[in-house]
Formats: sequence, C-alpha cells, structure tokens
Amino acid sequence: MSRQSDTEGLLRFLVTALVEHPDKVAIARVESGNTVTYEISVDPEDVGKIIGRQGRMIKAIRTVVRAAASVDGDSVDVDVLG
Repeated sequence: MSRQSDTEGLLRFLVTALVEHPDKVAIARVESGNTVTYEISVDPEDVGKIIGRQGRMIKAIRTVVRAAASVDGDSVDVDVLG
C-alpha cells in the first residue's frame, strides 16, 4: 500500500467517524505541483460536523493529515466542498 493511500485512508477514517451519513463521504485527490489536495464531499447535513465550531475540527483534521504525510516529506492540504 502506498503512503498516499495511507494518508487518504487516514482522512477517510477521521471523516467517516464524524458524520451521520458515512456512505455519502467522497474524497477526491487533486495534484498541483508538489502539493496534493484532498477535497472532501459529505452530505449537506454533515458539513458543520466536519468544520466544527470556529473551524476547530477541520483544523485538527488538517493537522493530523499533514503530520502523517510529512513523514515522507509530502505536502498535503484538505478542503471541504460540502
């Protein structure tokens, strides 16, 4: 299993644990230069759970995923599309 799929798997695990509709979680991987961006799409009712109060939850998710990716020197970002 590649390190990128490990990072995506970690992100999928974190997001599906938070939402009420885990079957509607979709994660798209977009490469731009040296950075990989994971775009999260969830049920509209679950967007607030992913973002959290004052954005604390998405900040925590980004921190964990970036730390996991940085082990191999990868640059990763996470965006919520809704």
